[in-house]
Amino acid sequence: MSKRYISIWFRQLKTDWFIIRQPLLFNTAFVLSEASHGRMIITAASPAAQSEGIHTGLLVADARAISSSLQVFDDITDLPDKLLSRLAEWCIRFTPSVSIDLPDGLILDVTGCPHLWGGDGLYLEAIIKRLKERGYQVSAGMADTIGTSWAIARYAKESFTVESGKHTEALLPLPVASLRIETEIVDRLNKLGLRQTGQIIGMPRNVLKRRFGQSFIKRLYQAMGLEEETIYPVQPPEPYQERLPCLEPIVTATGIEIALQKLIETLCHRLQQEAKGLRVAKFKCYRVDGKMEMIETGTNRATHHAAHLFKLLEEKIATIEPGLGIELFVLDGLKIEDVVPFQEKLWKLDSGLADIQLSELLDRIESKMGAGRIHRYLPDEHYWPERSFKPASSLDETTTSNWKVENRRPLQLLAKPALIEVTAPVPDYPPMLFRYKGILHKIIKADGPERIEQEWWIQEGQHRDYYCVEDEKGCRYWLFRSGHYTSEKLYQWFIHGFFA
Repeated sequence: MSKRYISIWFRQLKTDWFIIRQPLLFNTAFVLSEASHGRMIITAASPAAQSEGIHTGLLVADARAISSSLQVFDDITDLPDKLLSRLAEWCIRFTPSVSIDLPDGLILDVTGCPHLWGGDGLYLEAIIKRLKERGYQVSAGMADTIGTSWAIARYAKESFTVESGKHTEALLPLPVASLRIETEIVDRLNKLGLRQTGQIIGMPRNVLKRRFGQSFIKRLYQAMGLEEETIYPVQPPEPYQERLPCLEPIVTATGIEIALQKLIETLCHRLQQEAKGLRVAKFKCYRVDGKMEMIETGTNRATHHAAHLFKLLEEKIATIEPGLGIELFVLDGLKIEDVVPFQEKLWKLDSGLADIQLSELLDRIESKMGAGRIHRYLPDEHYWPERSFKPASSLDETTTSNWKVENRRPLQLLAKPALIEVTAPVPDYPPMLFRYKGILHKIIKADGPERIEQEWWIQEGQHRDYYCVEDEKGCRYWLFRSGHYTSEKLYQWFIHGFFA
């Protein structure tokens, strides 16, 4: 399949934006200006101002002499960049690969997209129509190369598509400036009587290179498709992405469900063929008003089970607001991992964490309760209790460390030990009283101490002497003293956990 590109030229980008924000400026002569060497220079002129002979580069004072009713606004330096960035993101509804072409254009890589709109002509027409509805005056061209599409958008009499393989023929009647070359080179070519591209395409390349430089040859080759040219999308498309445009805007939950199911089945079929599975999926809905609705889900184990993934996302469809209608659905596989089939054993009925049904159950629970509610931990090589474990990235992650079970540990462990007030005999007797969150606890039973040192390579803080204590209500706590008893009273007492 040959590459296909669309170049979009916004003929009045900045003034169109001012008119969109202030509709009363339509058919009004106004300009944008900025200071240059102590003078105000016009940087953009509205169509009404241009019809009166006012153009870019003219002094504001001279323009006022031409039109006494001329309105002047301050130009915004980074306005084209911001506008094109937003427009590029909006155009993602037509293709996943859209790039900014400063100062007034966009480049779309539309390879494989036009058939979804019924062909090249209908596709290009739909894009132009939607941009004009947003208030922008545009011209566009579609061809096999970026250079040819750019030339058509700016120098052809009207927007049109070039048949695949005929981009060089489309360049022949266009002026040499359509090759995206420097103004100085254009002037030199015109002085030599070379005004159309067709006059130079057949000339010897060494002659052209010697007279006009390597940059001229590069642009010529790019337009003819002899040298590859790449674009840099504002949002690089996900490697695993499926898109579903709609002929008519979708406004019902049933329509959204059908679109979601079709996209999931398509993506899962592809993943299954590649022995891969999905861990994180994002379902995006592009509305006709330019807004985007989105829902997301994740799984504990990579999967390409379409019914399971649909069930996880189906419960969140109610949060999608279709507005005036959704015109494009996109499913992104944000995190993809290899899927290794589980080897079952006839003599072992319990498959443990490897059981697919268990992982799908956890996915459904987490989908209802919210992301990050279910955790799995693995032992870690540290002594201090709060460092002795780490979160597992998936159900399949393993570790060579073993859980330390020599001593009892509380069921609930505080993420950070809390400072408490303690009354205790010295030097190594357990505490008799302690106050936690303003409540005084009288200790009737205690066991300890258990000394836990820090790792020699960390050296943070002092050693800890832990005690298991029980108060008069039968509640049991895990307390520790940090450091030795000293006359300077550098030691402190903390509560670190609660036993069941």
